[in-house]
Amino acid sequence: MRYASYWHETSTPFGQAQSEPVSGHYDVAVIGGGFTGLSAALRLARSGASVAVLEADHVGAGGSGRNGGHLNNGMAHGYGDAKAHLGPERAKALYQAFDASIDAIEKVIAQEGIDCDFRRAGKLKLASKPSHVAGLKANFELTNKEVDPDTCWLERSDLAGEIGSDGFHGAMLYEKSAMMHMGRYVNGLATAAHRHAARIWESAPVTGRRKSLKGWEISTPRGTLTARSVIAATGAYSAKVKGAPLGYFRRRIISVGSFIVATRPLTPAEVAATMPGNRTCVTSLNIGNYFRLSPDNRLIFGGRARFSAVSDQRSDAKSGTILRKSLAQIFPHLSNVEIDYCWGGLVGMSKDRFPRIGEADGMLYGMGYSGHGAQLSTLMGQQLADMAMGRATDSPLSGLSWPAIPAHSGNPWFLPLVGLWFGLKDRLS
Repeated sequence: MRYASYWHETSTPFGQAQSEPVSGHYDVAVIGGGFTGLSAALRLARSGASVAVLEADHVGAGGSGRNGGHLNNGMAHGYGDAKAHLGPERAKALYQAFDASIDAIEKVIAQEGIDCDFRRAGKLKLASKPSHVAGLKANFELTNKEVDPDTCWLERSDLAGEIGSDGFHGAMLYEKSAMMHMGRYVNGLATAAHRHAARIWESAPVTGRRKSLKGWEISTPRGTLTARSVIAATGAYSAKVKGAPLGYFRRRIISVGSFIVATRPLTPAEVAATMPGNRTCVTSLNIGNYFRLSPDNRLIFGGRARFSAVSDQRSDAKSGTILRKSLAQIFPHLSNVEIDYCWGGLVGMSKDRFPRIGEADGMLYGMGYSGHGAQLSTLMGQQLADMAMGRATDSPLSGLSWPAIPAHSGNPWFLPLVGLWFGLKDRLS
């Protein structure tokens, strides 16, 4: 078993990063080389703006290359909960933004010729307990009526042709949802941005930022550049940057580990017995699981596993053991299947689990995806690019307040308590 992201291990790394020191003056500097930052850079470069991307590690090193591979429409919340929190107009617009972002991903892939196994698969939100059926069905009825007619309800008897497990009691099907190879997409975005004249530096963490006559001076261990505008696209990894440059976001983003395993390639018989519908799947528990088949027919199986803000080999191994048990509970016929990859990554959660876009502390920003960043980040990056170029945008998140989290400065000390609370809710639900 390799303690490495399947997406990284099975894609060609971006090989055109700048080798010279960080330098020059740009219209826009983008901090973060994931989906958000690279989609912003691509749009800026295609529009003729000069753009520099500063990535602390390598392209896709953060959440963009360490997720479960889902492009699910719908939100982290039920649509009814979103209406209650945001109001009906903003909730509907945000729901539709997820649809628009998957469309945008599909368009970018076609325009730039990115080979990343994109496919409209559909998503199943699976009821893990009989008591979850009524709430999930009510959410379906409201969603289908008001915002997404491309959804349907599946009774328990309908699931045999979708998933090889008798552990679920019904499901909501989101037909517009998709999947792709995340490593090939993020490296393809970087290659496309570079082809359109964006300059991308890897191993260039931002260590300082100050106002200058040319806008902003951005410091890294590899040199300094200046830019008229700055886009912060660091998400959960904002907390990795110590000190002032991203302090605003450190106080508002909760970094939570999410962990994933990938099996060996399954045989055709095992595929038919496990995922005959070949969709993305998410369970209804608070501490639940998500899974799909990879392009080479591995089962990619993930979940929160442990409420930890640490993702390293030791933490990933502990979480992998928990995930193996969950996998065996859902798919007993795979209880002894070999696990080839085990990895983790950080999810950038906002307190209310709604993403944010805007301008603060002299920077444009888009983050707080709360586990739904693969879906929304491409559109958010494009909107940030438009904002940097002074173009009007119609983001449903514009103007949404984002207060700091009390007693939080980047280290989420309260996560174990949150895990206990959600575990109790799952047991009592």
